[in-house]
Amino acid sequence: MKHNERSHSGFERGRRRGLAWLIPIAAAWGLLSGTAATAELGPVALPAAPPEGEQANALLAAETATIDLFDAASRSVVCIRTFSRHVEQSAGAVHELPLGAGSGFVWDRQGHVVTNFHVVDGAEAVEVALADHTHWRARLVGIAPEKDLAVLRIDAPAESLEPLAIADSTSIRVGQAVLAVGNPFGFDHTLTTGIVSALGRTVDSPSGVRIHDVIQTDAAINPGNSGGPLIDSRGRLVGVNTAIYATSGSSAGLGFAIPAAAVSRTVPQLIRHGRIVRPTLGLELAPDALTEALGLKGALVLSVEEGSEAARFGVAGSMRDAMGRWSAGDLIDVVDGRSIRSSGDLLDWLTGRVAGETVIVELYRGGERRTLSLVLAPPSVRPATTPPIPQEIPPSGTFE
Repeated sequence: MKHNERSHSGFERGRRRGLAWLIPIAAAWGLLSGTAATAELGPVALPAAPPEGEQANALLAAETATIDLFDAASRSVVCIRTFSRHVEQSAGAVHELPLGAGSGFVWDRQGHVVTNFHVVDGAEAVEVALADHTHWRARLVGIAPEKDLAVLRIDAPAESLEPLAIADSTSIRVGQAVLAVGNPFGFDHTLTTGIVSALGRTVDSPSGVRIHDVIQTDAAINPGNSGGPLIDSRGRLVGVNTAIYATSGSSAGLGFAIPAAAVSRTVPQLIRHGRIVRPTLGLELAPDALTEALGLKGALVLSVEEGSEAARFGVAGSMRDAMGRWSAGDLIDVVDGRSIRSSGDLLDWLTGRVAGETVIVELYRGGERRTLSLVLAPPSVRPATTPPIPQEIPPSGTFE
């Protein structure tokens, strides 16, 4: 009996200890399940939901800067639609057929609009839609295929035009926030955000000339974004969206933009002259694709102008035989101490020079290097590329 009593007593002590552990466990379970565990613990206090107004303000506090940037930038962004013309022989009627679409932005209150060259290339008519939903026929002002830039002009009233501020793109850094505004897949005034993911990239222009120092971004760039602005966190232009790298044709997180520094140098020349005007060395450069195919790096001379200083010094152009095989001419790889990586490099360097300057050119052919002192000649008067849009298209405005 004493053994049974001791066993019973031990059982009671074990039962009380078990209950003592179960109470906090049950209380904890009640907190997790949202119910009170025991009457002794009292009701569980839940935080009160913030008033509806405060909650809305909390969301806007983190997003208002982006919203304001989009509101401001979208007033400068335009939708560009291109058309081809079809003549119906039987009726003698002319029909305009949709050709493509892209983006652009207002450059000034005189009606100049900037976009990519490839957006308007081959078009016979172009229409620009402003943020106020007015549509205007555009005239071509100038093109720079080697920069993939074009300038249009519309006859819209100045009060409808909101130019975009320009940033110093030479000071941007990897990791900096950027926003792209455009019309991807025809959806107008679309915003995507991201960062500058790399600098100093190189892409091919439609003319085959490499564009250097291009900005890479992970802000989604899709077909239709071409020609639209890439802006910084202050709403200023840092680049013109021009290309994507993707196997599917849509954004894969690799978009490219022509830096604002190049745009600022190019657009005024296109407005004034219709093309980039630069002094010449008296020679024509080969496309970079040909230079690379020959296993070379630099600016390859394609041909030499008769009577030029380059011709007088015996600079040789490249030759092609009856079988289509190329024989490389002289290759320029240093100008005034600056290394030249491509034809685009040399053209960029020439853009900042004036006729009459004397420059030191280092070139080689077949392993033999020569150094020449050449005087830059005035710009050629002939147009570099035939404009894709007839100049006689009159501007006109239609309203929705």
